[in-house]
Formats: sequence, C-alpha cells, structure tokens
Amino acid sequence: MNKDSPRFFIVAGEQSGDLHGSKLIDSIKKQYPNSTFIGHGGDRMISSGLEVMHHVNDLAIMGFTEVVKHLPFMINVMGESLEKIKLIRPDRIILIDYPGFNLRLAKNCRPHGIPISYFIMPQLWAWKENRKKYFHRYIDQSLSIFPFEQEWFEKRDIPTNYVGHPFSEGLIPKTDKKNFYLKHNLKEDDTLLAIIPGSRQQEVDRHLSLYLKCANEIGETIENLKVIITKADNVSLNVPDDVLIEDEDIYAAMQYAKAAITTSGTASLECAIMDTPEVVCYKLSSMSYLISSLVNKAPYISMVNLIAGRIIVPEFLQYKANQRSICDSLLPLLKETVERKNMLDGMSQVRRSLGIPGVYDRTADAILSRI
Repeated sequence: MNKDSPRFFIVAGEQSGDLHGSKLIDSIKKQYPNSTFIGHGGDRMISSGLEVMHHVNDLAIMGFTEVVKHLPFMINVMGESLEKIKLIRPDRIILIDYPGFNLRLAKNCRPHGIPISYFIMPQLWAWKENRKKYFHRYIDQSLSIFPFEQEWFEKRDIPTNYVGHPFSEGLIPKTDKKNFYLKHNLKEDDTLLAIIPGSRQQEVDRHLSLYLKCANEIGETIENLKVIITKADNVSLNVPDDVLIEDEDIYAAMQYAKAAITTSGTASLECAIMDTPEVVCYKLSSMSYLISSLVNKAPYISMVNLIAGRIIVPEFLQYKANQRSICDSLLPLLKETVERKNMLDGMSQVRRSLGIPGVYDRTADAILSRI
C-alpha cells in the first residue's frame, strides 16, 4: 500500500447510509486527500469521490418477501463486488449498516484476507442475535453509533468503539423559515403538518394513503392546517393538488412543521433532533410482519424510544397503525398541550445522549489507525 493513497471498498445500501458514507469519505480525505473509494452508494458519496458500482436506489430493498423477489439481482451484485475486491485489493473494506448484504459480503471476503470495518452496526439487539458470529469471525473493527450498543456487543465478546451518533453534529435546514413559507405560499398562522412516508417506494405505497386520511380528519378540527409531504429522490407520489411536496430541503419541512406523522426509520430520530413532535408508524407485508413478530426482540419500533428506554413518541405497528389511533395521538401534538411539552422534554433527553460532535472525524481516525 502507498501510505499516502489508501484504497477502500465501501458499501452503503440505503439513502441514510449514503449520507453517512459521504461524510466519512470527506473526513478520511481530510487526512489522505489521495485516498480512493470504490463500491456501492448514492449521489452524496459520488459527489465525495466514490467510484460507484451500484446506486442505493437499486439496492434499498426492505422486507422478507421483497428480498426474495430481488434475490437474483442481489446475487449478481455480490458476485460483482467480490470480483472488484479481488481486482483492486483495497487496504480496507468499510461496511455501513445494510446488514443483509454486508454481513454476507464480509463472510465471502474472508479468503482474500482484507480487513473490514463496520460503521453503523446491525441492530442485533433487536433481532438475529446469531449474526454476532459474523463479527467474531469476519469483522475486525466495530464502530457503534448508539450509546447502549457498546455494552451490548462487548458482553458478547465483540470489541466495539462507540464513536457517537452522527446527529450529534446537528441537522440544519438549507432554507430559513421565512423563505420556506414563501416557497410554499404558507401564512404565519398556518399550522403545518409534515407527512414523512419513507425513503423507499414500498414504504410510501403502504403508508401514504393512511397518513393522508388522517390529515383530512385532523383538518376538520385544526384551523388552517396545511399538509406537506417529504419526498425522497427515488420515490413517486400520487397526492391531491392541495397537498404540498418538499423534495429539496426535507429538514426544513421537518423543522418548521408543528408535528409529523413519520414512518419508522431514521426520520423518527431526525424529528426528535429538530424538536418536532411526532407519531411513528410502520406497516409490513403480511408475511414480513409474521416473520418479524417471531424474531424481533426490540421493545419499540422507534429509535427515539429505543434510545430513551421508554415511550417518548407514540408508535403503531401493522394493524395498530390505523386512522383512529394516529389521529387521537396526533391531535394533542398540534396544540400547546401537556402531551406536546412532555414529548419535547423527552426528545431533549434523547439528544443529550447522542454524544458530542466530531463523529465522522473520530470514525475516520479509528479506521485509518488500522491501515
């Protein structure tokens, strides 16, 4: 290896991983400007210098039945990845979240003897604890972002470095409130409800119509209610003309909303970071839910509640995610109520537990110390 030009094979399979991957690439390049990155990611990682093989838009597959349907494609991606790794002989492989693919890649790379760092570890404390064997056998560096994870993994003989959560860096909208309101023709006395239906098309298809029904019902009670939907790049929406859509500055929609209906995932924690009260939901296909209910050991579906160790935000899974439950929980959050105040207090607690800024630099230091 040329010490001044380390080479990395890096994999992110989802939009959130693309964001974290781009910032990690930037931090590594601050120390090694001539470092190179090849692998799978999205637009942000490409902008940071990734030579991309497959885009996250093609890799973001969720649910058991969906994975089976896309299995031939994913087998091809695995084969191409291994061929590229054998060809370029990277100094280190960096895996970001996306455990269904990344853990198998780690196993398949063992014959090549290339060390592997795992950043944003799989949620083995929720389900598939038996996957810990992958960390024992194939992964030599584990980098955790949740405060409770280090103890959990180390109790299972997996040395783990807690680097802090990326959201400790802060989440800042690109647009100030005045210009955001001008963009969407909003008035100062409008009450803005954000609908965050998910970053995958299948999530949007399962959740959006329910969320819109809830918004219509709440609009009969809350005067001047305006609804804005956050749209990921890789999804399409079919919504009424009076519903606003924000696809350029999703953080602005979150920040300036009075409350949100959120599909469980990274967005639920983003809302907490931005002090936006929310109701969190998730619906799976019937088969995926059946399998998940048998293996999932986590007490909550929202990362906000998992970090706090208690219910901070109302959460509804599968059949419990219905119009009555969502509306009853959401309505108090759109007014100055005790429920709203208690939730904001809980979100403040969660923010304080995420560590201090500098996560990507600390992660880069940890990875570079191994090359």
